Amino acid sequence: MSGSTLKRLFLAHGRELQSYLTRRMRDAETAADLTQETFLRYAEQGAEVTDGRAWLYRTARNLMIDHQRAGLRRRTRPLTPDELARLPEDRPGADRETDGRQTLERMHRVVEGLPPRTREIFRLNRIEGLSYADVARRLDISESSVQKHLAKALAMIMREVRPEDV
Repeated sequence: MSGSTLKRLFLAHGRELQSYLTRRMRDAETAADLTQETFLRYAEQGAEVTDGRAWLYRTARNLMIDHQRAGLRRRTRPLTPDELARLPEDRPGADRETDGRQTLERMHRVVEGLPPRTREIFRLNRIEGLSYADVARRLDISESSVQKHLAKALAMIMREVRPEDV
């Protein structure tokens, strides 16, 4: 399709099509966007359209319907206080919370019981997030020593905290 054909069609039907969409949607800005999208789709058509005006209106109507459906999917309504009260809580039940707290307490006791150097390496790597190299530099030891201390700490923790609790 040539650019002049599209231009002629736009000049002949663009304002009329946008008015149609504005009346139907009661939103001039969205109507302008959908009018532009309609002509863009017309320009992308590979084959010539026999009745350009009918094609434009059918496409504009379909785009409007798609836009309205998308709006309905996005729309939310405020919940009443009763509806809010019936929503399930977004946290674990009391039994899981208690189990988690007990596991955390056991882990804390195990970490506190580690030899001081192993505990420090564990804290720097696992809690503060330092890399093996950073821990090694900070404590003036080799990365291999850092790895050995961490392996020792993790083995002790795993022995004390049952895998089903973790």
